[in-house]
Amino acid sequence: MRRRLLPAPLLTAALIVMWLVLNRSVSAGQIILAVLFGVAAPALLAPLRPARPRIRRPWVLLRLIGVVGRDVIKSSMEVFWTLLRNRSEPVHSRFVHIPLDLRDPSALASLAMITTVVPGTVWCELARDHSALLLHVWHAPDEAAFIDHYKRTYERPLMEIFQS
Repeated sequence: MRRRLLPAPLLTAALIVMWLVLNRSVSAGQIILAVLFGVAAPALLAPLRPARPRIRRPWVLLRLIGVVGRDVIKSSMEVFWTLLRNRSEPVHSRFVHIPLDLRDPSALASLAMITTVVPGTVWCELARDHSALLLHVWHAPDEAAFIDHYKRTYERPLMEIFQS
């Protein structure tokens, strides 16, 4: 019963505090409205929340976090130097279709976040059947090598973490 009434207690508390801060009042009426909103919104929206992901290999997750951190720094430097270097060497930006083996919704969301934080890549589109992904890549002179790197570096570890 309690789980249905408060499916996300931290979210409830955050909504109550946010309501009171935004209204700049702690009057009895505002507190009642804040509590009603804070309890009702998560309870009514609980069916829309995805199932909690099950992380099957936490060590792979830790390694992936390190790899993403390294790639963010490396990619930032590459984009920076590309902007500063002599314009005689062209940038090979392009749209790249990447076939996906990943199907888990949490893993796909993680892949989208990784793609977003690594400079030089932009997630553009996911096929309706989740079989392919369209990315815009800042500099990819060899498309096949980029696809192999992306799948090996990001997709495979996410498959181990979420789908094994």
